[in-house]
Amino acid sequence: MFENLLGQSVAGQLIADIEGSALAPAMLFSGPPASGKGTASLELARVISCEAVANRAVWKCPCSSCSRHRLLIHPDLLCLGYKPFSAEIAASSSSFLREAGSSPSRMLFIRSVRKLLARFNPVLWEDEPKAGKISPLVNSLEEDLDELAFLYAQSSVDMNSVKKLTEEIIKSAFKLESEGMSEIIPIGQIRRAAFWSRLAPVSGGKTLVIENAHRMQEEARNSLLKLLEEPPGRLTVVLTAPRPGSLIPTIVSRLRPYAFDSRDAEVEREVIRRVFKDEDSKGGISQYLDSFLPVSSGTLEALAAFFAASAAYRAALLSKKQGRHLSEDVLLLGKSSAPKAEGAGLGRPREDTAAVINLIIEKAEKFELRSLFSRFLACLLAQVSISNRTAVSLPSALPSAMPSVSFSQTWKECSNWAETAAGIYNLRPAQVLEKLFIDLSLRMSQL
Repeated sequence: MFENLLGQSVAGQLIADIEGSALAPAMLFSGPPASGKGTASLELARVISCEAVANRAVWKCPCSSCSRHRLLIHPDLLCLGYKPFSAEIAASSSSFLREAGSSPSRMLFIRSVRKLLARFNPVLWEDEPKAGKISPLVNSLEEDLDELAFLYAQSSVDMNSVKKLTEEIIKSAFKLESEGMSEIIPIGQIRRAAFWSRLAPVSGGKTLVIENAHRMQEEARNSLLKLLEEPPGRLTVVLTAPRPGSLIPTIVSRLRPYAFDSRDAEVEREVIRRVFKDEDSKGGISQYLDSFLPVSSGTLEALAAFFAASAAYRAALLSKKQGRHLSEDVLLLGKSSAPKAEGAGLGRPREDTAAVINLIIEKAEKFELRSLFSRFLACLLAQVSISNRTAVSLPSALPSAMPSVSFSQTWKECSNWAETAAGIYNLRPAQVLEKLFIDLSLRMSQL
């Protein structure tokens, strides 16, 4: 068990708890992105449901329960929570086609798509207004996966048909993720998950996995707390989060913690070699997966720098018109971000809102993949952090250059609004960026 969780000592702790019949009914897997929290959650669900007596829960266990868990179609597993799967799907499809459709690579690709489809389990979407819109995409993906299985059931596999079908699956998966995934866990899904949890399991036990549980509405947190206070028998709940402190204390107190560490560079390269069969990777897992997205992390970082520099420039012009003194925070933001934008060929900062937004939308492929917009917003906050660090590194004789609380708070508030507007209310990225640019430049001019 946990043979597919590489470079994490926490695997030994989980195995010891399972073999000692000391597994807690509710757990928290915390750690950085790409540290194996999701992998461990799914593997734990398989182990709990395993029907074998001898060699219990080895990865290739032939029991029917393990077979369904490997394909992520077991009725005793329910997964929810926002997580972008597009990069993993693209990377696994590349491995699948590069390996001429080998069985392990095919399983990797199918599982990557099913991780996304698991978020659209009918249990979670009953009576949801958006269900009618996303249902055709879900059905299309299910049919395409069945077609892929049919192609491999033939005596001779037509790889041209496989490649064409794989491209269709990727296209549908990207669209489903962009149009169907909510970045905040709604109360309705937690309530439906709680109802599902109280139904009898098909095999050994049920597992409810809530990834990125810190992205939860307050009402959803309260509903989850009720489930954790009175958990049904034969139910295991696994929450994942970047760190325990990102969840409210009353929830954390009811979870057994398992800490996932950052893996060193060599271990991450080994994960890429073993999982994606790629011997030429240079960076870590996150960088490797990002390289398969239609817009690279480097491009998003440059666009964020251009946005920040232009907002600072517009704030400077507004301050001048108002006869106000421009804060050191805004000056430092412009000085730290403008060179990066110019170095990437985006030109000098601009005042014109439409020109700034149109350039960003064009270079970011219109943010048609929703996860790209979230990454862009994260890059924006990172750019502000860079300017803050630049300020802190200045000589102590310039105390006015220390980043102010109001400056950092302004960026956090505006960024949180943008994430909510796009992630929950589904406003178009261009709409969100236009308002974000105007609001930030105005508020910075008044600091």
